[in-house]
Amino acid sequence: MATVERWSGLEVRALREASRMSTEEFAARLGVSDRMVSKWESRKDTIRLRQVNQAALDTLLAGSAPDVHERFASLARSLGTVLPTQETASPGPQPQQHQVRHPRDGKKMALVEAGTFLCGEKNEPVWLPSFYIDVFPVTNNDYARFVAATGHEPPQHWHRGKCPEAILDHPVVFVTWHDASAYAAWAGKELPTAQQWEKAARGTRGDAYPWGNNATPAKCNSRESGIGSTTPVSRYHSGVSPYGVYDLCGNTWEWCSTRSEPGRYELKAGAWTSPFARATPAVFNDASTEMLDDDTGFRCAALATTIDAMVGNV
Repeated sequence: MATVERWSGLEVRALREASRMSTEEFAARLGVSDRMVSKWESRKDTIRLRQVNQAALDTLLAGSAPDVHERFASLARSLGTVLPTQETASPGPQPQQHQVRHPRDGKKMALVEAGTFLCGEKNEPVWLPSFYIDVFPVTNNDYARFVAATGHEPPQHWHRGKCPEAILDHPVVFVTWHDASAYAAWAGKELPTAQQWEKAARGTRGDAYPWGNNATPAKCNSRESGIGSTTPVSRYHSGVSPYGVYDLCGNTWEWCSTRSEPGRYELKAGAWTSPFARATPAVFNDASTEMLDDDTGFRCAALATTIDAMVGNV
């Protein structure tokens, strides 16, 4: 499957023609004007697209049918574009993806098998037992079910205690470490340790990012995207980890269960407010348990033995 490191007008034209869409149809799928698409194509390889538009193109390509991918690769190469494939961009074996749906909160969870991975900025080998981690961060919609079931205080940005429909599929924010832990306990899970979170993001080879070693801001929602807010948790298909886990770079910082010092816990992922450099999974960050902000959320994890017993995999 072809991937694009940096979109120019050449690749835009190749994808539009491979998708067999008119300029108007293609623009509508991307959420831009047809004049903009025409401008990109006319400028060929002399134009540099904004990160938000590169991300939209990444998503459109990732969601295309196999025959579209084949036509795109052929057309792009005929126009003089060199496309790395997923295999050449990220050599080496990938873990098999296995997912289950948690019986309590209904969220998909991905299996991260037991073994050693390269951890931290010094790539030190660390062994972890098998665990599952949420494929997506906890969304406003997920958190609303928790609030309804427990009477827990809703986040401050919800209007009169109800989340706006427009952001139901965005990660919940304005949650403290205690809020995140309360949700995890209700769901029969835990917050991931910093090491579990990092392994889910980097895989076993020590890649710098979930998608490999290329610094590609377009594959996540960081400050460089210019979006200026959270985004739907399933938006960045090209930024998923080897285990099929989304948003492990950018969108929101995520609480972990690893305590850095009394009253403080580690955070991972970076956020839409953060520069891309802060989204590197090995980077350290922490905060007070009472901190809550518009760029901080969480996801949950659990040991594989716990989940397998719950879903009948034993």
